[in-house]
Amino acid sequence: MIRKIIYDIGQCNRKICSGQKLIRANKVVMLDNKHRFGGILLSPKGTQTISPIDKLLIEKQGIGLIDCSWKKVDSTDFKLFNRCKNRLLPFLVAANPVNYGKACQLNCVEALAAGLYICGFVDEAYNIIEEFSYGNEFLKINYELLSLYKDSRDSADVIEKQNKYLKDNMRQRT
Repeated sequence: MIRKIIYDIGQCNRKICSGQKLIRANKVVMLDNKHRFGGILLSPKGTQTISPIDKLLIEKQGIGLIDCSWKKVDSTDFKLFNRCKNRLLPFLVAANPVNYGKACQLNCVEALAAGLYICGFVDEAYNIIEEFSYGNEFLKINYELLSLYKDSRDSADVIEKQNKYLKDNMRQRT
């Protein structure tokens, strides 16, 4: 089983936050912001995109995320997390009730499931998201993208596939 953590910086409504629900269900562990984490950390301030090349580090050290509000992301101080191996998620569409249909506006459980899926931990991705009413919908609407990303070589390949997908789909709409 993969170690999964969350850094909670206290911006979300604890009653409806998917990250808090994961903590209550004992599916992830909350770390104090000062606690060092050696695994892959999903962060809006990452410098490269998560890819299957991160799989070995996730197996050894785990995967985590920063639980913060999209509305406050620009004013949030992420300096505490500079020492982590920060990663961005590629283009995906949210299925959660707050941001349904919005590009790149994933909540905690969607982000964690996506990171696990992309790195080849498909069963763990399903396990982490199955308790959420929109979990299957998230995996369904992003299936093609998640599969493309999972079959990528590295971050550059993920971005290349993302850009090709977006270009092809924008052409279809016009």
